[in-house]
Amino acid sequence: MRPGWTDVAVVRRDRTAPTGETTVVRLLGMLPTHWTCSPGAVGQDRVVLRVELGGGTDEAAVRLAFSRVLSDAALHGWTREA
Repeated sequence: MRPGWTDVAVVRRDRTAPTGETTVVRLLGMLPTHWTCSPGAVGQDRVVLRVELGGGTDEAAVRLAFSRVLSDAALHGWTREA
């Protein structure tokens, strides 16, 4: 069975926070290293990452990891898109 993908969008809510180009690098560096992730779209105020599901990585694990990562001071001003 081929694994699926999930897209996670984050948006900048604080104009003093770094732009999307910096944020995507930080996100990729802070997510689990065994995940297959790629930027889907990167703008100044919005970033979409594609995360491969499968092998123990499901949507709940992705949500939890993004919650943890977005609570880091390096990503202050960014939040998941509703």
